[in-house]
Amino acid sequence: MIPSLNPAAQQFLDNLNQISTDMTTAQEQVTTGLKVTQVSDAPDSISLLLQAHANLASTQQTISNLNLVTNEVNAGEQALQNAVSLFDQVQTLAAEGATSTQTAAGNASLSQQVNTLLQEMVGLANTQNDNRYLFAGDEDQQIPYTYNASQNPPVSAYGGSASTRQIADATGNTFPVALTAQQIFDSSNPATNVFTSMENLSAALASNNTAAIQNIVNGLPQVAQYLNTQLAFYGNVQDRLQSATNDAQTLQTQQQTEVANLQDADLTQSIMEMTQAQTQQEAALESEAQIPRTTLFNFLS
Repeated sequence: MIPSLNPAAQQFLDNLNQISTDMTTAQEQVTTGLKVTQVSDAPDSISLLLQAHANLASTQQTISNLNLVTNEVNAGEQALQNAVSLFDQVQTLAAEGATSTQTAAGNASLSQQVNTLLQEMVGLANTQNDNRYLFAGDEDQQIPYTYNASQNPPVSAYGGSASTRQIADATGNTFPVALTAQQIFDSSNPATNVFTSMENLSAALASNNTAAIQNIVNGLPQVAQYLNTQLAFYGNVQDRLQSATNDAQTLQTQQQTEVANLQDADLTQSIMEMTQAQTQQEAALESEAQIPRTTLFNFLS
């Protein structure tokens, strides 16, 4: 009877198989750049890796949300800058109408100019971004206001809703990001209502009512200050968004590093291990080839 493999030969094959496995693993790491591609590659750390991926995905979504809202807030802030500039023109026209040398015809012309600016102000209240009315509150598909010169007053009632929109930063803290056109342009306080002040000014100029014009002129700075306060809200939101985005990007970098440490291969180390395995395989095969072989004739002699 010819005996089976002796222990030395079996050990040689086992070692050769291990070298082949090590070489294959190293080669896969070099090819994919990853040291973990399946659960069996690192069963003890797979849960940590999955959690790290989940955290990174959450942070990336937060950054995407912040960028989207930043675009909207920037558009809103620009609209309010234009509104402030527009109201400066209103104050200039009002001051002209309040002069003692102004004629009835001149004030009638000024009234028409105020109406034109009022229509532009309504247009700013209806500012859109990405097919959304920015100042319509939560009902952002509803136009906030319409303008009809044949009606009195020419500006409609508010057509939107309250705004409850908030944005979350990377830590989960939230803050409001929008005001409604009603809050900005149509204050419940007549002394700070942009639309009402412009409508009243236009009417006073059209009737050449000097006392009424002067009374309105005296109240316009308070309206302007109120409008600037709404602009400041958007400026503050811009600052918070920028800070939140910076923090989220910093966290994203940290989380990417964590994922890389858990998952990415050390290419230099992998290449070295692959080279070593190839060398060991070649050396083992050469050594095995030099070992004297026992043949059938050895057993017959």
